[in-house]
Amino acid sequence: MKSIRLREGRERSLLRRHPWVFEGSIEKGKADPGETVRIEASDGRFLGWAFYSPTSSIRARVWSFDEAERIDSAFFERRIARALAVRSRLAIASDAMRLVHGESDGLPGLVVDRYADTLVAQFLSTGAERWKATLADVLLKVTGLARLYERSDATVRSLEGLEPNAGWLRGEGATEIGIREHDWRLSVDVAHGHKTGFYLDQRDNRRKFADAVRRFGYQRVFNGYCFTGGFTLAALAGGAASVLSVDSSAPSLERARDHVARNGFDASRAEFADADVNQTLRQCLDEGRRFDAIVLDPPKFAHTAAQAERAARAYKDINRLAFMLLEEGGALFTFSCSGGISADLFHKIVAGAGLDAGADGLILERLGAAPDHPMTVTFPEGEYLKGLVIVKR
Repeated sequence: MKSIRLREGRERSLLRRHPWVFEGSIEKGKADPGETVRIEASDGRFLGWAFYSPTSSIRARVWSFDEAERIDSAFFERRIARALAVRSRLAIASDAMRLVHGESDGLPGLVVDRYADTLVAQFLSTGAERWKATLADVLLKVTGLARLYERSDATVRSLEGLEPNAGWLRGEGATEIGIREHDWRLSVDVAHGHKTGFYLDQRDNRRKFADAVRRFGYQRVFNGYCFTGGFTLAALAGGAASVLSVDSSAPSLERARDHVARNGFDASRAEFADADVNQTLRQCLDEGRRFDAIVLDPPKFAHTAAQAERAARAYKDINRLAFMLLEEGGALFTFSCSGGISADLFHKIVAGAGLDAGADGLILERLGAAPDHPMTVTFPEGEYLKGLVIVKR
């Protein structure tokens, strides 16, 4: 077993059970991509079993802090079974859910979602890639399912020196799958949809939006970055008279239209625009159009903390326009999924947007990802999705 020796004083984060070891913390030692290594303090003390990533700034990620634990197929079966046991106790109003959430489930770089009878996995680290065949077999064994599709096409793989991969790993068949969420029927294309096919992390927030539309009687809704129309369905289910949904992906908008139809909503209540959200917000402002409720759920503007300043300007601009378009008493559901933007910074950005718009509002609730996308007390980086519910006054 190869060893990685840390510089003096660099063991503190590992002693706090944080799973990452950065390149600058290492005094000596190296290994092949994904190879299991022993992480040692400068005095030789055992700190953890990790896998090595030669090209990443996060040079090693810890599998286990237990010196007696072996990293083998039995280890992965225990970890996956534990993750599934947690999900079995959650009240998830869907037959689609996240089963494994990377570091938060003790499996760095592995993401697994279930869509009805199909698993979709992302192997995003050298460790997950090295153990891919074992992980695929264990996933089918523990879940009892027969189909596993790989969506390892996220750009983060390039940081690990890995090429993108996608396709059936186990089983085969159609990649378009019907799922249920709350009282709604949806379709997911696991081969071409964003992430693993759908934004499962917003499940509970879509229900909250439907409830808010119903409770406050909101009639005119704007859904920015609508993807396949999850928040659009929520608004219609809540009783909105009209919903303007904007996205720059024509295939996503076509699926959103289908979702409106398959759930029995009147198509005349749903308007779709294949356009830039920022430009559309400005156009609505010029036309004097106003809304009772607005959803802003943009893609990741900041992949790292180094990109936070540029991303902050983009977040501020769209939120400023949203404040200006929102009627008094209207609700803004605004989100950031950028890991480089903390919850505190996001709050400050939205507050600045309100000031620039000459608007104030009450923060009714802070939102995050659904509970099948957990974060742990030792890994705060797991809190990637941040949301605010603001009522303008």
